[in-house]
Amino acid sequence: METIEDKIMEDKTIENGTTENKTIKNKTTENMVIENKTFDTERALYGSKGVVLKNCNFDGPADGESALKESRDISAFHCFFNLRYPFWHDRGLSIADSEMTDLCRAALWYSEKIEIVNTKLHGIKALRECSQVNLQGCDIISPEFGWSVQDMKMTDSKAESEYFMMRSRKLHFDHVQLKGKYSFQYIEDSVFENCVFDTKDAFWHAKNVTVKNSVVKGEYLAWYCENVTFENCKIIGTQPLCYCKGLKLINCEMEGTDLCFERSEVEATLTTPVISIKNPASGHIYVPGVEEIIQDEEEARGKVIVQKTCHCA
Repeated sequence: METIEDKIMEDKTIENGTTENKTIKNKTTENMVIENKTFDTERALYGSKGVVLKNCNFDGPADGESALKESRDISAFHCFFNLRYPFWHDRGLSIADSEMTDLCRAALWYSEKIEIVNTKLHGIKALRECSQVNLQGCDIISPEFGWSVQDMKMTDSKAESEYFMMRSRKLHFDHVQLKGKYSFQYIEDSVFENCVFDTKDAFWHAKNVTVKNSVVKGEYLAWYCENVTFENCKIIGTQPLCYCKGLKLINCEMEGTDLCFERSEVEATLTTPVISIKNPASGHIYVPGVEEIIQDEEEARGKVIVQKTCHCA
């Protein structure tokens, strides 16, 4: 099977080189392959176009940053990034089988048309204000990852982060595992499928979001959200889904959930009992059992229907 690397390598002229620390000037960094070199100077490959990097290291005592700033159509295979800000204001990036260390801070900002495969992204704020992003098989350890990103797909990946993907739009995640805090806050127009999220305060102020066939564990889930749907999901943790508008739950399990749905507009079909439901604002909640129903606010007019067989929402 032809790989991404094979496709990129077509019609390229390969130039092998030994390790060096010199900056390669712009006139030599168009439509070429650079192999087995080390770069540590400031803006080492600034403004490059159509360059393929293979087995290159961005590391060294000069500690230079912004190695590939303002570049176009860059491919990096089996590369090591240990310096700051390598990919800013870039267009057309293909990165595979590479590593960005914890010293590679703010690696990808203000860039578009990005594909990253089987790569470690371990620097803080690794992705921000980028668009048309595709991540597959990646390992992410990056606080404040993915802020203000648009049109992003992530599959078969793992992430550890705080404030993950804040204020982003048009996300589509499939088979993603996340551990952290304050994830997906203020996101819009997004879909999550077959995911496992262990995170508190997730989906706060989210709008127009669907979560399917997933596990969401963590307290205070999705407060103040609007038009959010959970379908065939397992929800674990205290005080979920309060102060919501247009909230839907379809055939969802709930575990360890108390004080659910406070002041929310909700239509829900639950397949497991819950500990307590408190003052839903409106709508209907079908549940096979509930230990306590708290309705002590006059304006809380949501109906809780306890029955052995639940109707579909």
